[in-house]
Amino acid sequence: MTASELLLEGVELMLFGMGFVFVFLVLLVGVVSLMSRLIATFAPPAAAPAASSPLSSAKSASHEPDAETLAAIQSAIAQHRARRG
Repeated sequence: MTASELLLEGVELMLFGMGFVFVFLVLLVGVVSLMSRLIATFAPPAAAPAASSPLSSAKSASHEPDAETLAAIQSAIAQHRARRG
């Protein structure tokens, strides 16, 4: 085989491989889209979140941890610093 025949065969193999990957990816996108539509059709609709009480929403809006969580964080920091020396 000459160099030009080898080069032509390499290009042909490259195009075949790239084409195969492209077709596979197109089929994959199609199957995933089809599954998404089927799930959306047959799955029950998501339940709306229940309205929370004003006290719990005010507590979560403050973004402050409770006393037990603060104590656990302080203990973990103290242990970490003690190990580091």
